[in-house]
Amino acid sequence: MPRSQRNDNFIDKTFTVMADLILKVLPTSRTAKEAFAYYRDGMSAQAEGEYAEALANYEEALRLEEDPRDRSFILYNMGLIHASNGEHERALEYYHQSLELNPSMPQALNNIAVIYHYLGEQAQEAGNTEEADALFDQAAEYWQRAIRLAPNNYIEAQNWLKTTGRARLDAFF
Repeated sequence: MPRSQRNDNFIDKTFTVMADLILKVLPTSRTAKEAFAYYRDGMSAQAEGEYAEALANYEEALRLEEDPRDRSFILYNMGLIHASNGEHERALEYYHQSLELNPSMPQALNNIAVIYHYLGEQAQEAGNTEEADALFDQAAEYWQRAIRLAPNNYIEAQNWLKTTGRARLDAFF
């Protein structure tokens, strides 16, 4: 039984009913509607921490979805799951794929920066100063790109960039 048919939560049920109604009225292909249903079920499973189920739904949505922008959000969510499971390299792959399809996605840029910053902290704790600096520089690069797209977001990253001397003046409003 599809996840959308077994939601216990009133809000989830309401969202599902509304989404189904909208899908019925929208002039879109059967395949696009099916891709959205898998994506919606993936988001529901992900919200409940059912990551294997979410990934299976996202993979099916990705197989069916043709729109590059929609595909970018599917890939982004797959990256979120891998990042939360500590699979940083795999998460980075999905975030980069997402950005190839949708370069105007500051949340993917931010998450890449967060991973590089985390890896930089790990390298620093291990005494690998050069590696840490290189990773921090990569984090700075991605945060600056995210801030250019969403200047009112990522305030902590903006502060980190300024306090570490990695801020470039053209990155801020």
